[in-house]
Amino acid sequence: MQKNVGNTDRMIRIIAGIIILAIGVYYGSWWGLIGLIPLFTGLTRSCVLYKMLGINTCKLK
Repeated sequence: MQKNVGNTDRMIRIIAGIIILAIGVYYGSWWGLIGLIPLFTGLTRSCVLYKMLGINTCKLK
């Protein structure tokens, strides 16, 4: 997979994913599993939606 998620975007995704998962656990709701999406994209640094839209937040080398 090609990396297309920059450092700032990555940190926001990881934090948001953890928060969504925690809220889901707190309320006992399966909707908290939606937090896995930003968490996964933040950890892998690759976002399918960004690829389809041609967005790249990584700094060019």
